[in-house]
This record gives sequence, structure tokens and C-alpha cells, in this order.
Amino acid sequence: MTRVVLVHGIAQQFRGARTLLADWYPALSDGVALAGGPGLDPGEVAMAFYGDVFRPAGHRGLGIPELDAGDVEEGLERELLLQWWETAASAESRVPGPEAAARMRTPDVVQRALNALSHSAFFAGLSERLMIYSVRQVRRYFTEPELREQIRERFASAVTERTEVIVAHSLGTVVAYETLCGRPDWPDLKLVTLGSPLAVPRLVFDRLLPKPAQGRGRWPAPVSRWSNIADRGDVVALAKELAPHFGDRVSDVLVHNGAKAHDVRPYLTAAVTGRAITDGLRGAAGRP
Repeated sequence: MTRVVLVHGIAQQFRGARTLLADWYPALSDGVALAGGPGLDPGEVAMAFYGDVFRPAGHRGLGIPELDAGDVEEGLERELLLQWWETAASAESRVPGPEAAARMRTPDVVQRALNALSHSAFFAGLSERLMIYSVRQVRRYFTEPELREQIRERFASAVTERTEVIVAHSLGTVVAYETLCGRPDWPDLKLVTLGSPLAVPRLVFDRLLPKPAQGRGRWPAPVSRWSNIADRGDVVALAKELAPHFGDRVSDVLVHNGAKAHDVRPYLTAAVTGRAITDGLRGAAGRP
């Protein structure tokens, strides 16, 4: 019986549902325990996995295409990298700031952004081509309709009539939100978003489906309670509060995740996350 469905974010193309659950499940269990919630059996938690749709087809080499700054596309890819850079620089003293970089030619400014982000906690240890491949996943989600629908169907197929809580991280919050908006017939669900970019103007918020109207995103119909949790230093969750964009029914909470602000595990072990999940489970206890 799947009571909790998890939805991951970018850069998971070489993993799988069970591999991710091995990381997520203990952290989720710890957060729920800190909140005094019930124990969740492994069979009650499922991962809506879609990372493989971004996995490159096999060819000679290492799998990820050889990408450099010149391969970063104008528009969404470039702007997202620059926003990540600006946010990382403001949160981490070891990350040099962009200053007047926006006026530079694209390959030059992107190279500086990649160099700077390599010193950030979120991207530490990632090669340039993996950073570019990660930002490209965000661009592809928003610009390739068939891929977008395929990913949303992966999430939809993981939700059952017994599901009570959706816990989504990073790009997974966009996947969950858009899918939930398109499923008004689903029964009551609680949504917990972690490190969400949903409210990032132009790059994410204005590209959502259904399209926001007059600066306000549609409320996902099956959701009766929405908790949004963000770390102030999370470079992906550039806009920390979702309530101004999706309505006062969203409960926005700030947490401190330590050095790796966007890592899902400290998000899950936070007592506030465990409490949001626990409240969702308790609220659904009487469902048939």
C-alpha cells in the first residue's frame, strides 16, 4: 500500500527507483520520527522515478556528451546558470560573484559561471559537462512536450487510491504540481515541496502548465494541504516562498540544511518536514 510517493529532481539519470529510495527512505523515516509520527514500512513508500528518460543512449565514450560553455543555449539554459551563480555567490563566500558578467558574451559569462559554481556546495565535484547536462534537463522539460508528458505520467502511475502524501524535491516539485493540476478527480492529497523552483519568475513560474493568470498559479485541485520547505541558501529554490504565487493556503517554512542546502536528505530529516508528512498521514487515516 503506497501511502507516500516521492518525486526526485534533476541529475538522477544514472540511478533508479530503488537506488534513490535507499537514500531517501532512511532520511524520511528520521524526519517523521522526530515529529513523533508513525513508522512507515518500506512498502508504504514509492519513488516516482523518471531519471532514465534523460539517460543518453549508449555510444563510445562516457555516456554524457562532451559539453562546454559554448554548448549552453541562449535563453533558459544561460539565464538559469546565471541565476544559480548569483544566488550561490550571495550565500557562499567562497563563490566569486558575477558583478557585470551579464554584459559579457555568452561563452565567456557561462564559463565564468561554471567556474564559480564548481566552488559551490551544490555543484562541488561535478564536471562542467555534468553541470551543463543538469541545466539542460530543466530546459528540455519545459521545451519538449512529449518528454514533459512522459515524466508526468511516470509520477501519475506511482500514485494509487491509497496514496496520502506527495513529497517532491527540486524539479520534481514542478512535475508533481503540473500533474496534480491535471488530475482534479484524484482523492484528497497532501503535498510537501522541498527546495522548489516553482516560484522562480520567467524561467519556471511563467512556463508552468496550466499557465498562471494575473501572477497567480492555479491551486492543484486534489491537494488539501501544501507545505513548502526551503533553505535560505538553496540556489535552486531561488524564490523561497510559494504562498504569494499560489495562495495563502501554502505553508512556507525555512530550514537550515548545513553546507549542502539543496540536498534532499537534510530536507527530509528536518522535523518540520517530518511534521508536514505526519500531519498528512494523520489527516488521511480515516480514508477507506
